[in-house]
Amino acid sequence: MTNLQMKEAALVYLDRSGGLQKFMDDCKYYNDSKQSYAVYRFNILINPSDVVELDAELGNHILHHPLKAAQVFQSVCFVAVKTLSLIGQLQTETQINIVLKLTHLPPLPSYSLDLCEFPLNYTSQRFYMMQGIVIATTTLTKYTQGARFLCSDEVCPLSKGFQYIRVHVPGATESATVRNDFSCNLCSSSLEEDRKFRVLGDKQIVEIITTKVLHAFQGDSKNQPFRFQSLSIFLRDELVNKMKIGNEYKIIGIPVCVKTSQTSLCVEANSITPYTAKVPSGISDNFRCLLSLTSSSCWKFTAILANIFASQIVPPGTYNLLKLCLLMSLVQTSDCNKGPEDFLDILIITSDSLLVDRLLNYSMNLVSRGIRHPVSTEVSKNKYGTGAVSIQAGSALLAKGGVCFIGDLTSHKKDKLEQLQSVLESRSLTVFIPGKKFGDDVDQQMAFPVQCSFWTFVDMDSSSRRNVQKTSTLIGQMDCSLIPANLVEAFGLLINCNESSPCHPFLPTVQHTLKKAMDPQGLFYLASKQFTTQDFEKLLAFAKNLIMEFSLEAERMIHGYYLASRRIRTDSIHGSKLSASALKHLVSLSEAHARLNLRNKVLKEDVLIAALLFEISLTLKYGATAFCVAPNALFPFELYNEEYLEQRDLYLTQCQEQLQQFIATCGPGTTLFSSDE
Repeated sequence: MTNLQMKEAALVYLDRSGGLQKFMDDCKYYNDSKQSYAVYRFNILINPSDVVELDAELGNHILHHPLKAAQVFQSVCFVAVKTLSLIGQLQTETQINIVLKLTHLPPLPSYSLDLCEFPLNYTSQRFYMMQGIVIATTTLTKYTQGARFLCSDEVCPLSKGFQYIRVHVPGATESATVRNDFSCNLCSSSLEEDRKFRVLGDKQIVEIITTKVLHAFQGDSKNQPFRFQSLSIFLRDELVNKMKIGNEYKIIGIPVCVKTSQTSLCVEANSITPYTAKVPSGISDNFRCLLSLTSSSCWKFTAILANIFASQIVPPGTYNLLKLCLLMSLVQTSDCNKGPEDFLDILIITSDSLLVDRLLNYSMNLVSRGIRHPVSTEVSKNKYGTGAVSIQAGSALLAKGGVCFIGDLTSHKKDKLEQLQSVLESRSLTVFIPGKKFGDDVDQQMAFPVQCSFWTFVDMDSSSRRNVQKTSTLIGQMDCSLIPANLVEAFGLLINCNESSPCHPFLPTVQHTLKKAMDPQGLFYLASKQFTTQDFEKLLAFAKNLIMEFSLEAERMIHGYYLASRRIRTDSIHGSKLSASALKHLVSLSEAHARLNLRNKVLKEDVLIAALLFEISLTLKYGATAFCVAPNALFPFELYNEEYLEQRDLYLTQCQEQLQQFIATCGPGTTLFSSDE
């Protein structure tokens, strides 16, 4: 009686939810094909909350005994097919394969599978919800959805028809569905598969890790050694290729124990939902007050941010240019899908690699996806013996929406530098899969989009590198011969940061280092106490989610500066020295400064900062031009009080006038441009 009541409730739910109409449409597809199938597969969308309200026992079956619940819906659907004559070729109930697709699970701890907890429950054969980041994926392979078996004894009544149908169930291996040792229930003769009725589906395996273990890739020296384990997710049929490397997902599935060379916990995925991080509602009170006090200027707020940023690593007032660029790069990261042109890559030339390394390591940990590179994308054989190739995520893919910190660029070999240049230029990573190595006749290539900012530095302090530096005859140009020129050009910003530069006063840094050695956890500056690391995390999280638009003045200034700069850096022999991506870099820099000011609109004042940064970078690469920008143009004075901030504003206003004059002299519409240009 209870089973009958559940079947009635299942029919009512299908009717109310629209599932019955969808089932009938699917039946029409099978019936119109005029082909006889061994197995007819149907997906039924289930909202557990609605089912529980309708019938608590059926809802309990769906949540805790999904295989039994599928049998209830199987019986209902078979009766519907026969009553309404939906599929003429269907003979037995076992030919119907019902897959219940859940929309969600109750938001209760007992339905959540935490990858950090032990032991994990994989014996209950029920649905759980888990969340994780994809770190590996396999190529597609085939599996048996269903098969028809016949009794080998021709006299037996079961040597015909569709009485012996085997279908895949969650956790079952291929041998559990199809093998040669099944026997007839009626006469005990062996069963033989009717191979022409075998139904195949697509299968893929991905590996996920919880976001809690991302700090294993963040290079934080404070972390103690630890071990983490990934969880394998089996994707089948319509779910294959739905999970991308580097993305984070919520997964509903059934944990199962798979025995290969060793016992492993896996999950048969039922449904997948991309995870979207919550957008923060605002910034800290201290930053809100500071923003209000500096609202009369478009430049003061970001200047103060750069001045006080990372005071736990370097004293306020040092490395201001570098810190401003890091902040601008951080606000150009994103928790959602962003265009590849929005990210801001930074290459630093320095003679103090230790402090720069600490500063970059500290900064990248302010975003959720800051990854320090020791990992590489690798190809290996899938451990589950399916014949598929497993592709492991590298640093760039794991850092999706964040920052990939490469470390000292010159420590990498030539082939890795060439690969990095290709990624920077194309914003994609191509993995080559040799067919012979993995038992296939054909080689394959798989391309993955790269959506992160790259940070790296070149340590010029070693004696070997110092001796090979060449003296440039061009004003402002720096010898970058240690790095391939095309690789240098691929970075959006090139920054010179050493003892002799104005951004690096020597004595405060020494004093700070000594204090830190004596008291590693100490906060030595008022800025460190008023504006904490958590305050900066909240500020950056809020700023990077702002939706930007350009004012007309800003658009004109960007295009004017780009065309003027391209014109004066073009010669008849080598062509233009500005890469095709230069305009994208300028747009990204302008957006970043506006975001850092917590504005939705990019103004001409933001374009000025972008142009100055870009011109400083170009000067280091090619030398100075008619628009001559000093290396300390963004921070010409030490920022101690309001008076110095006012002087800086006046200086930047003069720079803006010089930029407008440069555009008027060398930009479009001037005599320097030919009609073709």
